Amino acid sequence: MGLFSNKNEGGLMDVIRCDEQEYLVHKWTPTGGANSTKKENSIRYGSSLRVKDGELAVFVYQQKDGSLHDYITGPYDQTIKSANFPILTNIVGLAFGGSSPFQAEIYFINLSGNVQIKFGIPYFDIYDPRFMDLGVPCTVRGTITFNVIDYKNFIKLNRLINFELDDFKNQIKDFFIRKTKSVVLNIPQDNNIPVMQIERKIDEISEIIQSRIKETMQDDFGVNLKRVDISTIELEKEHPHYQQLKKSTADQQTRTIEAQTGINITNLSESMRIQRKDTEMQVEGKNFAVHQLNQKADVLKTAAESLGEMGNIGGGGINPAGMMTGMMLGGVMANQMGGMMNKINQTPPPPAPIILYHIALNGQQGGSHSFEQLQQLARSGQFTKAHHIWKEGMAAWDLASNVTELSQVFTVVPPPPPAP
Repeated sequence: MGLFSNKNEGGLMDVIRCDEQEYLVHKWTPTGGANSTKKENSIRYGSSLRVKDGELAVFVYQQKDGSLHDYITGPYDQTIKSANFPILTNIVGLAFGGSSPFQAEIYFINLSGNVQIKFGIPYFDIYDPRFMDLGVPCTVRGTITFNVIDYKNFIKLNRLINFELDDFKNQIKDFFIRKTKSVVLNIPQDNNIPVMQIERKIDEISEIIQSRIKETMQDDFGVNLKRVDISTIELEKEHPHYQQLKKSTADQQTRTIEAQTGINITNLSESMRIQRKDTEMQVEGKNFAVHQLNQKADVLKTAAESLGEMGNIGGGGINPAGMMTGMMLGGVMANQMGGMMNKINQTPPPPAPIILYHIALNGQQGGSHSFEQLQQLARSGQFTKAHHIWKEGMAAWDLASNVTELSQVFTVVPPPPPAP
């Protein structure tokens, strides 16, 4: 690539560029070799520099007080001038007339490319927090993808000279495996994911790992962790601890379901008992009023008979005073009887018994609900015709769409809003 007019004065390069297809860091040399000499790094002003879009060219000047850098980001295609290199302006004095060669190492860094690493973590024991004595062997496999965004930090953390991508990938791979193993070990406890369900939580666990490791990879390696894609989380199903954990988990779920079913039945029985008690109290209240009327009627009847006897004279004659008294008391008794009848007639009938409905969907049973509550649930979309329904008196569960009395529940649901 390089053409040298005079080996003692340094080279006159036509083009400084990177022709690699896949790379992260590439060191440019005039001869295209892996290493370069001080003489070969003598670069004259006027040489052409080409940096493609998504690339970065780094000029490293070795000085007594340390290395200094100029950064040229692509796209860039110009001749090298001191105006383009802020640091170079201070290094090369006017005594050289702007034509003498300067010493620099040139590196190209790929800012647009992604580096992908496949990883596999050998079997390690993972524990469910509910059964800490049952360690189940687990293995994790997948890929990670990273790139370089903060190139100044990347250069600060990594030696560009003799940079080998394979060595760099191995460093990141070893770090990632160690950190990922630690994260997965704590996922059941920290994220409430049972071990028996961990194989089905691949996407969720990938996001957890990325969030936990992303910042550390930026700080330690200067790279941006773009993606963590776990392809497999596998438990050793033939291991006796796996079999025991599976059985223990199933037994615990069965006990939980039985306990929940018992609570629902108890709540239903208590609700029905309270409903029957309310109805009985209402009926007893009305019967008590009728009983009072019967007692007062008997008293008034006895009083009337006694007054009738007072109106008779010993020989079968009539006693006017007794007759007048009887008529007055008779009016009083009539008024009292009429008032009591009005009170009974004005007593409101007992309220209609509240019908409680139980709903279920996909095997999950909900609590008891009144007709009005079903209307509210239908409005919010939590109760549909696809739910099964049961109430006292029904022989079995049935779809809500088949229960005639519930048709009004769904007719009040408003239509969907108009499209914007």
